[in-house]
Amino acid sequence: MAEPLDLTSATQADIHAHRILILDFGGQYTQLIARRVREAGVYSEIHPWDMDETALREFNPAGVVLSGGPESVNLDNPPRVAPPVFELGVPVLGICYGMQAMAAQLGGNVAASEHREFGYAEIMPGDSELLAGLSDAESGAPFLKVWMSHGDRVESLPEGFVIAGESANSPLAAMEDRQRKYYGVQFHPEVTHTPQGQVIIERFVHDICGCPGDWTPGNIVADAIAAVRGNVGDGKVLLGLSGGVDSSVVAALLHQAIGDQLTCVFVDHGLLRHHEGDQVMATFAEHMNINVIRVNAADRFFAALAGVEDPEEKRKIIGGLFIEVFDEEAQKLAGIEWLAQGTIYPDVIESAGSKTGKAHVIKSHHNVGGLPETMRMKLVEPLRELFKDEVRKIGMKLGLPREMVFRHPFPGPGLGVRVLGEVKPDYVELLQLADHIFIEELRKNDLYDQTSQAFAVFLPVRSVGVMGDGRRYDYVVALRAVETIDFMTARWAHLPYEFLEHVSLRIINEVDGISRVTYDISGKPPATIEWE
Repeated sequence: MAEPLDLTSATQADIHAHRILILDFGGQYTQLIARRVREAGVYSEIHPWDMDETALREFNPAGVVLSGGPESVNLDNPPRVAPPVFELGVPVLGICYGMQAMAAQLGGNVAASEHREFGYAEIMPGDSELLAGLSDAESGAPFLKVWMSHGDRVESLPEGFVIAGESANSPLAAMEDRQRKYYGVQFHPEVTHTPQGQVIIERFVHDICGCPGDWTPGNIVADAIAAVRGNVGDGKVLLGLSGGVDSSVVAALLHQAIGDQLTCVFVDHGLLRHHEGDQVMATFAEHMNINVIRVNAADRFFAALAGVEDPEEKRKIIGGLFIEVFDEEAQKLAGIEWLAQGTIYPDVIESAGSKTGKAHVIKSHHNVGGLPETMRMKLVEPLRELFKDEVRKIGMKLGLPREMVFRHPFPGPGLGVRVLGEVKPDYVELLQLADHIFIEELRKNDLYDQTSQAFAVFLPVRSVGVMGDGRRYDYVVALRAVETIDFMTARWAHLPYEFLEHVSLRIINEVDGISRVTYDISGKPPATIEWE
């Protein structure tokens, strides 16, 4: 049984009291900005550049960051910084387009550059509060290695601003108005390609905005537990437990908050990884003493999938049946008032959802595919404010096994989309065994954490092979491993040949029914990460 989390050392201060507002101008790195601010221990939220004035003022930020974006300030009707931003009396940091918009609106001039800057560049810091003392030079004159991505540039500064940095292509690559605490950088400090970027972010939120570093895993957990207890009271909560990172952390967090008021329903559809169902039950039911109802529904899922080959149709069948089975179990439970979900902050951003803490009635939607309209429960989403990396940090804080917290993404329909064509029980069994060997060897060789996602795929084709003196005509599996930061693009993982050879030999020798192993060397794009 897991020991109760000691929260006595965690401050009970309002961890949302000092917060940074990030106004999104459509930049591809906007979520990275928010994550970097949070890594500095400061709460941040992303809102659209045209955020309602009343909401903007009510947010009451300690500072504002203006993101990059794809547009030009010289368009007929470009995205603009709302005038109230400059009336709040708080520090403002403009990044790339954010700097250009600030310059243009405050009286400077922005024009198209004859030489666009995309990729690596070097900045020579000037008389700067934001960049003072920072350098990537081993000796000689200081300079900063940065990442640029812009076609326009600031040609003249607004009144009150001074040059804070320059590059070969952008004489005004950074600017400051220290009296009003307005700062602009043409480069992207939020990306890893800018080595001093995190220091710049920390300097802005701590030294300039005056924010303490209260946004820590311990404080986040303490705050979430207090919020759950305040909202739920003595009500009963139902959670659909999948064994994935998000639902696992929600289960652990709710158990800490409300104990046996929580009931989890684990629908085992037979499409999980090798022995994964037993592992889920061992972790939560046996070791953490959480009330988990396991529904063994593999036969129902395989029957529903019989003869179905189209991947989208398989997804719909699996998602719909999951909800049906979950609903059947929910109807058996008396007095359930709340439904828990593992919604995280990127989901909220993408759906333009409302802020956390606003319980509402569930009618026809759910993050696993849509609940019946007859199921009416209030919603509790304790991870709604958190990015995936933050979810993992608090999962470790709550005592979950590291292998569970940091495991690779797994599709909602499970192995149903990793078996190409019709999903048959014997195909799934072969795939489970092959996938298990692949993952086991990745962990043994310290390669698992170096890949972002790795798995095996079952191909419904047969190939001739030879074992001993006998001819075999068995199935083929493909191994897939990728490296990525955002999962929008990815490159195939350059795993050692010797490692791949060893994995292949193990699969062919140990999995009766597999005669050939291939390795996928397709990037994304043009391929997708999953094979479906």
